[in-house]
Amino acid sequence: MLNDKVYLKKAIQLSRESREIGNHPFASLLVSPDGEVLLKAQNSVSTENDRIGHAEINLVRQAARKYSREELLASTLYSSAEPCAMCSGAIYWGNIGRVVYALSETGLLSLTGNSIENPTLSLPCRDVFSSGQRSVEVVGPMLEDKASQVHQGFWR
Repeated sequence: MLNDKVYLKKAIQLSRESREIGNHPFASLLVSPDGEVLLKAQNSVSTENDRIGHAEINLVRQAARKYSREELLASTLYSSAEPCAMCSGAIYWGNIGRVVYALSETGLLSLTGNSIENPTLSLPCRDVFSSGQRSVEVVGPMLEDKASQVHQGFWR
């Protein structure tokens, strides 16, 4: 059984690194059932001038090219924050089987306010996944205090 908190801490650290290089503070990891970190991705909205360059989108693009549907269904995506509706769609279509996230969408909204850099949708990833034809296991939020620290002072 994977230790979710260990991988979430790695995702949170990677989100800190994303912020340090000028991007929004988000990151994600793809982990195999045996605990191997298969892929890492950061947000690239600012450095690549890509409004849809969310960490999960960047990760799923890589994963879909590299791994089989079966491997992805058995893997876990760890995210420093709850996947937005766009990212949740990509995770679903990319055949990721499990998602674990740190900071909730409502927690993120309390930090971003009405920032034009993050026009948060009030649509939890669980709702997006539950409307599909296959299940995606979701765990979270976890370690919200630790994940929110990376966002302090960024959005205002």
